[in-house]
Amino acid sequence: MRNSERNGTFKRGPKRSLKTPAKSNFSLKRCRKDRQVEDVPASPSPSTSGHSSEGHSDEEVVHREPSTYDSLLSALGSANESLARVFKKRQKEQQGRSDSEDDIEDGSVSSIDDEEENSEEEVEGQTKPGDIMRKDDQRMVSSDDSVHDDEEGEAYFGSETSDEDDISDLENDHQKNNVEQEKMSSFHVHLGHTLSQKAVEELIKNKRRFKCAMPAVGMPKSNWVGTGECIVKEVSSSSDYGLKQKLHKHWLDSYNKSGRSDFHSSKERLFFSLCDSYQDIMHGNKKPFYLRSHGEDASIMDAYIMHALNHVLRSRDLIAKNDAKLSKHRESKQDDILSGDGFLDHGFTRPKVMCLLPLRSIALRVVKRLIQLTPPSHKVNVEHIDRFSDEFGAGDATEDDNTMTDGARDDGNSMIQRSSKPVDFDALFGGNNNDHFMIGIKITRKSIKLYNDFYSSDIIVASPLGLITKIGEAEVDKEKDMDYLSSIEVLIIDHADVIAMQNWSHVNTVFEHLNRVPSKQHGTDVMRIRQWYLDGYARFYRQTILLGSYVNPDMNALFNHLCQNYRGKVKLICEYKGVLPKVILQVRQVYERFDATSIVDADDIRMDYFAKKVFPKIKDSIEGGTMLFTSSYFEFVRLRNFLKSQNASFCLLGEYTKASDISRARVWFFEGMRKIMLYTERAHFYHRYKIRGLKNLIIYSLPERKEFYPELINMLDEAENMTCTVLFSRFDQFRLERIVGTAASKRMLSSEKGVFVFC
Repeated sequence: MRNSERNGTFKRGPKRSLKTPAKSNFSLKRCRKDRQVEDVPASPSPSTSGHSSEGHSDEEVVHREPSTYDSLLSALGSANESLARVFKKRQKEQQGRSDSEDDIEDGSVSSIDDEEENSEEEVEGQTKPGDIMRKDDQRMVSSDDSVHDDEEGEAYFGSETSDEDDISDLENDHQKNNVEQEKMSSFHVHLGHTLSQKAVEELIKNKRRFKCAMPAVGMPKSNWVGTGECIVKEVSSSSDYGLKQKLHKHWLDSYNKSGRSDFHSSKERLFFSLCDSYQDIMHGNKKPFYLRSHGEDASIMDAYIMHALNHVLRSRDLIAKNDAKLSKHRESKQDDILSGDGFLDHGFTRPKVMCLLPLRSIALRVVKRLIQLTPPSHKVNVEHIDRFSDEFGAGDATEDDNTMTDGARDDGNSMIQRSSKPVDFDALFGGNNNDHFMIGIKITRKSIKLYNDFYSSDIIVASPLGLITKIGEAEVDKEKDMDYLSSIEVLIIDHADVIAMQNWSHVNTVFEHLNRVPSKQHGTDVMRIRQWYLDGYARFYRQTILLGSYVNPDMNALFNHLCQNYRGKVKLICEYKGVLPKVILQVRQVYERFDATSIVDADDIRMDYFAKKVFPKIKDSIEGGTMLFTSSYFEFVRLRNFLKSQNASFCLLGEYTKASDISRARVWFFEGMRKIMLYTERAHFYHRYKIRGLKNLIIYSLPERKEFYPELINMLDEAENMTCTVLFSRFDQFRLERIVGTAASKRMLSSEKGVFVFC
């Protein structure tokens, strides 16, 4: 990856070890909450040096160790005159000194040149050499045709937020919008809420129940259920739906240009309203674009992109307004303003939105749509668009000598031809299949900057593997860190079903590093950090949007236990029809249920049932042609070891099997040289092999992806006596209902009988 690392010229605060939110040194108290040093009759207060006091004297405290807050103010004082005054005032209060006693020291406060602070403002406020200004705002300009801004040392949102033109735009917005209505937007209500300690304790207990239901528009027999009283508020068609005016106008224009006029009742508008509630969302029945559902998938993508843009631009405008107010009181009233709550608008770092995606081809699709939906005034220049298209566009096709057509054999004499893959496979893997990427995106007043430094970006688009790599580098190199994940307020995980086919444990690891209190200061104005950040409550304000074509236990566990948004949760509950009608062969499908008392023992009981009830039937069979299908790699390894212990005649086809071994195994199985083939779902997902010579199918565990079930059974087309056996337990409910249907799965799980037959 060529993603830039954090510039070494950024100013850093005192180095500290990373701690949990509850114990973090970043839980600071602002000037308004500082206590004056008083006589200490007994033990020192928690803000003193921390050494126990044995004395009962009435001596006045004349010295104490500086707190983390003092250290930060001291470090920042050298770069900011107003903060230096606050630090000196705090020192005077602690020492009982008056302002007049230290007037002589006023000249000792050092300040940096304003040139670095305003560098980006000066660059963006004028026409730069080489810039190409387009009349058509939709056109994108390559970074090769523009001059890069020098952003070294840029603090938080950068000095462009105080640009005069930007402030003028904000004043115009004030004239068009009611100020009180602006304050009541979901953005301000959500981030401005103060959580009590009791509320935090309730969130940690995680005992909220889904008690509210609302029909899902356009999805038959589906409902949104939530933990709150009302999931989505009714809005008028004449409103802006909670969007900034520029965003709303541009989105509406784009929608109308597509030939549609029912924006108020559209899927994208309805799902945006759900996102704008700032509740955690799990949509586990999203029709992906590669399954011929481009319309629905694109609608949901547009909705969460607009939500992300709305959140970023509102955050930027809030800081711009406060910067404008502070600039008018830079001298006399700065200290008083900083001591109020009205100017708390910062997080620890700048990035506020992160989007987790599985493949570069999908990232290309999302980022290009984000550029299209950005208002023209913010994308006069799109930097590095050519580089992005080259790196995330269609990669070189790789030869796969394992995909053979019917009758083709890898014996050196027959010609190997590429097989025709299913349509959904070509749509998903037809582009760049690289699953390792991470890119920062910054949205300024007039440009979109791709490949931006992470600490000065607004949006981070990454794959779980890309983030895991960065996490590993930070653990090895102490100079590196992942603090740009500390202030993520909106997390979007799209195509979670594809990520599940990669490695879901990476997602869990990423969640462990989200919203941690940073180990360094990173140039943030600590006087303007929101109080709930300092209290370590950021994870309770983070909104997580989880989208996929199905839900598995891993996704469900993450949503239930690691998504703790105080605004509540919303998830989609569906009734499935099943995919049995897609089985075109007359195959007798026998479902055998084994009873497992707990999920911990389910794997052992499944293996025991297979060894005693199923394997003896195929061990003594002379015919062969038996495929053992499993959805888990761990089950794959367990079955492999069992077959070895039984001296069974078998071959392997897994996701980690070498290409040469796969070709050999397919030939052996087809010719009957091996009686059993062990096959995994992930191998089928990434290759979609057509296995020949299959006569008996044993599904050790049902596939997560329901479309794989009919594909597997339809491979029996060359067999005379076709049979299929499926093992399941009550812990396979999610997969079972997607395949046989919700109604049938309930009967199968609750019936006293343990064997069920479908023909």
